Amino acid sequence: MALTASRGLYLYLEVLTTALDDGIVTDDEASILKVLAVALGMPPSSVGDALDVARGIDPSPISEADDYSNHQVGDVTTYQSALVAALDDEVISEDEWAMLESLRNLFGIQPDQHALIEEAIRAMSESDENGERRLERLERFNTVCPYA
Repeated sequence: MALTASRGLYLYLEVLTTALDDGIVTDDEASILKVLAVALGMPPSSVGDALDVARGIDPSPISEADDYSNHQVGDVTTYQSALVAALDDEVISEDEWAMLESLRNLFGIQPDQHALIEEAIRAMSESDENGERRLERLERFNTVCPYA
């Protein structure tokens, strides 16, 4: 199935390329990518094709990246979903940090938006069985990848 150029595909390919920097996609990275694919409206059948594009096997249907650089409603929620997915596994690897940083830059997450995301995660943690561990990993994330 041929991929169709879209903002969702552009964003997914950018983060997927970051995940592939070391040549492999770990289970933890795959979890984030799965959440991201759903949030960006990527059909499951397109994920394998996107992997071929990111690996340079197939040409990218994205011709002009600037066409997709505008920010949209839902970007913050998508970033929050990816961050929660990363926080919910036991260890956040350097590869996951890089993917989240890439996503944060692509979405242009501002300091006030990031603060609201953290506040939402903290509020969620009070009623979630994984909440305490998620907060510990969030603190580590903020130490390793401070909002700059």
